[in-house]
Amino acid sequence: MGSGRSFATALIVASLAGAATQALGSPSPRAPSIQEAPPASEDLSAPDELSAPEATPSPSAAPARVAHCERGGEGFDSWLAAFKRDAASQGISSSVIESALADVAYDDSVISHDRGQGVFHQSFEQFSGRMISSYRLKKGRSLLKRYADTLRAIEQRYGPPGPVLVAIWGLETDFGAGTGDFKTLSALATLAYDCRRSERFRGELLDALRVVQRGDLEPSQMHGAWAGEIGQTQFMPSSYLKYAVAFDGQGHADLINDSADALASTANFLHGHGWQRGAGWDEDQPNFAVLLEWNQARVYAKTVALFADKLAGAAESEEGQ
Repeated sequence: MGSGRSFATALIVASLAGAATQALGSPSPRAPSIQEAPPASEDLSAPDELSAPEATPSPSAAPARVAHCERGGEGFDSWLAAFKRDAASQGISSSVIESALADVAYDDSVISHDRGQGVFHQSFEQFSGRMISSYRLKKGRSLLKRYADTLRAIEQRYGPPGPVLVAIWGLETDFGAGTGDFKTLSALATLAYDCRRSERFRGELLDALRVVQRGDLEPSQMHGAWAGEIGQTQFMPSSYLKYAVAFDGQGHADLINDSADALASTANFLHGHGWQRGAGWDEDQPNFAVLLEWNQARVYAKTVALFADKLAGAAESEEGQ
């Protein structure tokens, strides 16, 4: 997820309304936004960046020069005008700035999500039992078969195997079914304007403009989670810039509409954070540390590992028949 300063996914503590078991064939609860963490205690620092062979460096390593922030939407328009000047000074073209930010508006609902994150502490057993539903297991096994050739090629290129990638895909967006409806640029601008984490989100907003400038996405395509995550496996713009790859090597990566691109980019992220080819991913194995780079919440990383174990076991059983 998740750039020149791509973020370690913040502590993910599920805000859940109930623990009802998901019926077979019914969509499972989507993993909470990577931003859903206790405001007072969350670790918002960027992860250590390891160079990936296919990584595209982001020029946003230097902090944004706009230091102004406010609470409440009254001063948003003047803040946005100052931000546009700052973006231009950092190499964003005027055409991109105007086209991408023309319809950007302060979004009260984004602030409500940011302020109203209900923290529901769950055990691993509770969290994994809810998130690894019978629906997701059935769907994941089906997708392992459907994308077998694609996943094999991705593993050969980057290292992470299909079960791990499909597990992340399922937990993040139900395999691309729920990528989010928030306007990414407005969400990021709102959080950049707000004083709680303004510097962090100014950097992400600049990187979102760079995604547009690079030609990967049009502004109108950029919809996702309330905190700015984009695509079928929920990349922040900084990570999109650094790790997004086109599976076929042609044109621009599209992590929203192209599942193969999303899976390859996720593998590239894991590879770039030190994935050891052929090694295990459970808690006592080398690649578990890499899963924690995807999401620093241990309960989440353990759930990815368990989901991948179940998918891998099912695949092995079928091969042995």
